[in-house]
Amino acid sequence: MRRVVAAVASVALGVVMLTGAATTPTPQVSADPVRAAEYWLDQYGITEAWKTTRGAGQKIAIIDTGIARGPVEFSGAVVGGTDVSGVGAPDGRTPVGAVDSNHGSWVGSLAAARGTGDGKGMIGVAPEAELLSISVGFGSVTSKPFTEQIVDAIHWAVDQGATVINMSLTTNTLDWDQSWDEAFQYAFDHDVVVVVAAGNRGSGTSRVGAPATIPGVLAVGGVDPSGIASNDASTQGITIGLSAPSERLLGVSADGSLVQWNGTSGAAPIVSGIAALVRAAHPGLDADNVLNRLIRTATSGPGAGSGQDTLYGYGLVDAAAAVSTASVPSVSSNPLGDLAEWVRLYRRANAPAPTGAPTTAPVEIPALPPVESAPRASSPLLPTRDSLLYGTLPLAGATLAAIMITLGVSAAARRIRKARISREPSRTTNQESLPS
Repeated sequence: MRRVVAAVASVALGVVMLTGAATTPTPQVSADPVRAAEYWLDQYGITEAWKTTRGAGQKIAIIDTGIARGPVEFSGAVVGGTDVSGVGAPDGRTPVGAVDSNHGSWVGSLAAARGTGDGKGMIGVAPEAELLSISVGFGSVTSKPFTEQIVDAIHWAVDQGATVINMSLTTNTLDWDQSWDEAFQYAFDHDVVVVVAAGNRGSGTSRVGAPATIPGVLAVGGVDPSGIASNDASTQGITIGLSAPSERLLGVSADGSLVQWNGTSGAAPIVSGIAALVRAAHPGLDADNVLNRLIRTATSGPGAGSGQDTLYGYGLVDAAAAVSTASVPSVSSNPLGDLAEWVRLYRRANAPAPTGAPTTAPVEIPALPPVESAPRASSPLLPTRDSLLYGTLPLAGATLAAIMITLGVSAAARRIRKARISREPSRTTNQESLPS
């Protein structure tokens, strides 16, 4: 199984308890220090968008470590939940994990917290939207494979009527398990906007990882309070669709305390809340056109070029512009990619065999000429016609000629030897005539 980490602020990223209003470039004018610390409400047009809608009628599914039951900010916000890790509560409201158990509550509070009453306390981007809490387990917290948990979580969220799914997590790898193909396509086919975090360098993510690399999802990068791409509390890549605040964020912990934290895990639910506002303001738009409106109304990041920038995506999200009645050209497909087409191109080796009648007429091929009869099998020890004609007979002839030549040479040699002997005097006679 791939290494999976929450793409979030953690103790290593300097999460601290909030003791007063956070210092921001343009603090909100408010008698409540908590509301004043939520600088993104004014800077990103959220307060202006509330003049049109606060997200009523929308369901945001938070696939995370679980949204806690206790905090008053969630009263009336969480309308359902489930656990897919096998170690949480059936309703998904018991935080899972020893390290990141508060993470789901922080994410949920940014998306749709209700405040504490009388205009005080933390309020989410879509404070009238409903939340679905789906608890998952990371690493050794559970023995259930993480990829399987995500598949179950997406299916449950879609079946429960989620219009927006938020996933503030990353696998730190570009690719994803093949089982996710069907799960994410299930969400797209049911008209659900899927928003995911791009990940943070500060927690070890050097590049955008799945699910932010899946075609069709809205991957969210992070910027600091001045709107500049964050170095530690974000990462960059070609799949980023939008950017939103990822530094000096607030979150409601499981015990009701407030913390200040960093990470694209917080940028994602801000965008998820704005997506809920757009869906509430424009109920006739399908998910593809909600995404299109979000990216077409975004403002350019500092120094960003045209089109999809690797630092900011299509720009910084602008809730007021996205919710407004201004005309945005409609689209007929997801502007962030087509997962089904990607699967067709890159999963072809596993594609099922085609069925049904052929779409083209069969091609007639002329008959081949008849094949000559094969020679009758015979023993390899017996001579054949060809071996006799081209092997045995020439060899016998050559051998006979060699014998005749040898005999002729021998006869000639004998004749020469006889003639030489007849011309020599008798050595025996001469020796006998000598005196003793």
